[in-house]
Amino acid sequence: MLTIAFVLFALHIFALASPLQPRQDTIKIALSKRSALSVDNIVDPVALEELLDFLDRKYKTGFAAYQRNTGQDHPLADGLFSGNTTIVRRATGIDTLIDDNEGQLWQGNVSVGTPAQSFTVDFDTGSSDFFLPGPSCTTNCDGHKSYKPALSSTAVDNHKSLNLAYGDGSNVQGEQYNDTVILAGLTAKKQTLGAASKYSSGFSIGSFPPDGLLGMAYQSISVYNSPPVFETLVAQGQATQPLFAFKFAKTGSELSLGGVDSSLFTGNFVYAPVTTKGYWQVTLDAVSVNGTTLIVGNAANVRALYASILGISFTFGGKAFNVSPRLFNLGRVSAGSKDCVGAIVASNMNFWVVGDVFLQNVYTSFDMGNNRVGFATLK
Repeated sequence: MLTIAFVLFALHIFALASPLQPRQDTIKIALSKRSALSVDNIVDPVALEELLDFLDRKYKTGFAAYQRNTGQDHPLADGLFSGNTTIVRRATGIDTLIDDNEGQLWQGNVSVGTPAQSFTVDFDTGSSDFFLPGPSCTTNCDGHKSYKPALSSTAVDNHKSLNLAYGDGSNVQGEQYNDTVILAGLTAKKQTLGAASKYSSGFSIGSFPPDGLLGMAYQSISVYNSPPVFETLVAQGQATQPLFAFKFAKTGSELSLGGVDSSLFTGNFVYAPVTTKGYWQVTLDAVSVNGTTLIVGNAANVRALYASILGISFTFGGKAFNVSPRLFNLGRVSAGSKDCVGAIVASNMNFWVVGDVFLQNVYTSFDMGNNRVGFATLK
């Protein structure tokens, strides 16, 4: 068995109870997509390296927050990275999403304040905090829309600093506020969010098209140590059920809040329990290639995978889910090359991070009420 951490931006046993009954009043958020890892089907190695660095820094930040919030080390943090790991209305809703940065992050709409100010954000299951550029943000904020607390009658300054720091020195700095946040018609009152006074270069408009980022993992990895937006919606009785679900695709991608969209999948869900409530962390049964089962994602096993590759599947709860060759192939190494870059990479992490290269093959439910992740077959 191997633990897997979901980034969604990143799981199972078969469900023993009755299948989940979808609500008809599920709210939807549309997701939209932009290519960044490849241009004209040629992979940008710099962008790919930056993505890997981003994941490295994000997990370091989350593990450090988990330790501060709980007083315990996260079980996946031990020996994870080389070098220093210290980080100096009841309803449902669906929002249409765009895939931003070739599946690295997924983008949709959110409103903040009274009257409402509209923004685009990346929805990220690998973090738990919500931030936007603030009115005084002049560093790398050009092109982003700024949140203006002075224009909101429900904004309250928490008089706490915002400092989302990463291992390479990049960061988001600013001030924490409480304000009303509306997500696909569901209202979270007194929600903690950050108004940034400084974005690092990784959040500049060329690298990060949306205005801000909205984390959807558990509070235990929140740098603010405050309930994330979806937990607030659940606590205030806004969500019909304490779960959200994603469909990722070239078209028709969406985030469902408070329920699942039964029109997007067939059959029953296969569930995996969350092993540690921080990230959406579950157990991966196996990764199979041409009949060969791999249990760890270190460099040696990744080399073995590519040596025998014909097709890839991930097994959760005894059920194998195949990865489409179209999604696995990120693009050519260079113009005219017959070599392509695959979507499974080696790192010094001691767990698997499964992102949208896999998630685009399934319909995925993130169930906070039962602390489990479910997969179903896409229609």
